Order: sequence, then C-alpha cells, then structure tokens
Amino acid sequence: MTEHKKTFTMVVERDPESAWLVGEIVELPGCYTQAPDLSSLVANMEEAIRAYLPALAEDEPLPTLQ
Repeated sequence: MTEHKKTFTMVVERDPESAWLVGEIVELPGCYTQAPDLSSLVANMEEAIRAYLPALAEDEPLPTLQ
C-alpha cells in the first residue's frame, strides 16, 4: 500500500498580548494551535492535524488522493 502525503498551508501570526505564535491550517477550518517558538508551533500543529483529520473523517468522507 502506498502512503500519500498531503501538504497543508499554515498561517502564522504573533499574538500581540502574549507574544506567542498562533498557527492555523488554511485547508482545515478550525485547526489552530499556539506555542512560544516556531519549532514548538510546528510540532503542535502536526499533532493538531493528526487529531483533526480523524474527526473530519467521522463527519464527512475525505477526498480521494490520486
């Protein structure tokens, strides 16, 4: 079985009150996370995506990747 990898677009902004980085995945509405630095934000976002996708699959079928 071949594993398909999906690429997502992450938008990163700095929260002006806390100075933490806030990231969101454009293609996954409501998939957000935050962290004090970029490397932690990327790790947190990977975890958020892994949690988001199975929940999305329960609501609606994922598109078939070709």
